[in-house]
Amino acid sequence: MSMSLLRALILGVLIGTASLASVQAAPVYGYRIVHIYPHDPGAFTEGLFYQDGFLYESTGLEGQSSIRKVKLETGEVLQQRPLDARYFGEGIVSWKGKLVELTWQSQIGFVYDLKTFEPRSSFTYKGEGWSLTKDDHRIIMDDGTPQIRFLDPITLKETGRITVTDGGRPVSQLNEMEWVKGEILANIWQTNRIARIDPVTGKVKGWIDLTTMAILEGAKGGKPIDVLNGIAYDAAHDRLFVTGKFWPDLYEIKLTSPGKTGPTN
Repeated sequence: MSMSLLRALILGVLIGTASLASVQAAPVYGYRIVHIYPHDPGAFTEGLFYQDGFLYESTGLEGQSSIRKVKLETGEVLQQRPLDARYFGEGIVSWKGKLVELTWQSQIGFVYDLKTFEPRSSFTYKGEGWSLTKDDHRIIMDDGTPQIRFLDPITLKETGRITVTDGGRPVSQLNEMEWVKGEILANIWQTNRIARIDPVTGKVKGWIDLTTMAILEGAKGGKPIDVLNGIAYDAAHDRLFVTGKFWPDLYEIKLTSPGKTGPTN
């Protein structure tokens, strides 16, 4: 074999290996439980965020949807506004004294005063509404597909999109989201995983495996739980909270290294 042919073969292997590495699936992170707080087991959680010492939560199902202000330490609902029974409430986010809410299939969203929950306006969008979060400049929306939309926070009109992928494959069923340290964290509906998404490229940078937490919740008895859904972040104190639909608990967690998938101490 000639040296030129040998070099070509080696180069081909190196290029192939590099290409394979570039599309490998993202690493899987575990977690440890820092604290467990009470959560309303009757809340079909759709949206969740933390602000100024309180949790804000939206619940779904026709005739049962609401927006709420909740005391973290006790799970007590301090303030609540029901949504018209025609609508299935979905994700929520705050923006400069307002609370913005999506509905599932009605293609309409609502804007409220964050302090009083009094309605202020409405807006429309195409497709389904699933979740909302925000960075410093934009509101971020998903719709159950691999697409994440960026909205102007004033007009609530779409300004751009990214497609979420892992290992080159689209990731669908994007559900409740939270902006955490420059990443978008998103529940994946019907799974026990949270995706850590690059907001520029849409690539999944890592997964958070909460399977053991879901098993723990399901084993507690009482009303049957539904899927993992609900992420909130206290940026001032670097606290990450997660819960699920009809879950009796809300967990404060810290992430652990890839490979450690249980609630380690």
